[in-house]
Amino acid sequence: MFGYRTHAPKVRLTTDRLVVRLINERDDWRLADYYAENRAFLKPWEPVRDDSHCYPSGWQARLGLIGEMHKQGNAFYFAVMDPQETEVRGVANFSNVVRGSFHACYLGYSLGEKWQGQGMMFEALQSAIRYMQRQQRMHRIMANYMPHNQRSGALLARLGFEKEGYAKSYLLIDGRWQDHVLTALTCNEWTPERRGA
Repeated sequence: MFGYRTHAPKVRLTTDRLVVRLINERDDWRLADYYAENRAFLKPWEPVRDDSHCYPSGWQARLGLIGEMHKQGNAFYFAVMDPQETEVRGVANFSNVVRGSFHACYLGYSLGEKWQGQGMMFEALQSAIRYMQRQQRMHRIMANYMPHNQRSGALLARLGFEKEGYAKSYLLIDGRWQDHVLTALTCNEWTPERRGA
């Protein structure tokens, strides 16, 4: 009715070492643990987070809103987890999904400090990007990083993202307006959805 979905999609992707799945209302304590454990590590790379990010109660209302975005197809928030799905190792968020003549979204991600340098985010994003291109039919996925975040720049280049520009004072990160390198990945195999077969 009115172009909205009535239920959230169930998405669970598996890789060699990980489960990458949409977060849900039962992930409040897992996400709180992730942000509490990595608070200092993530601080230079993220917007200022209030204390609610570190408590399950803070995630309860947030997860309700995220569930609605999943239902409407406006955003897709993934948890990067161990194979038993007991611990969040990272997150990958595809937000501001626009369809019509654009079919595009923005990608943001983070990985816990103890999992850095093991290729886990590359593994997780390969799977999540494939889902967004094939199932959600995204033609363009945009991802932006701060120039001094060389690790993020190298990850995006390895995934096939191409530099498209440079934006001064682009995002408010850690309380300061930060310049960002603008990149995008386009799906050359994109074709219009067929109606009624």
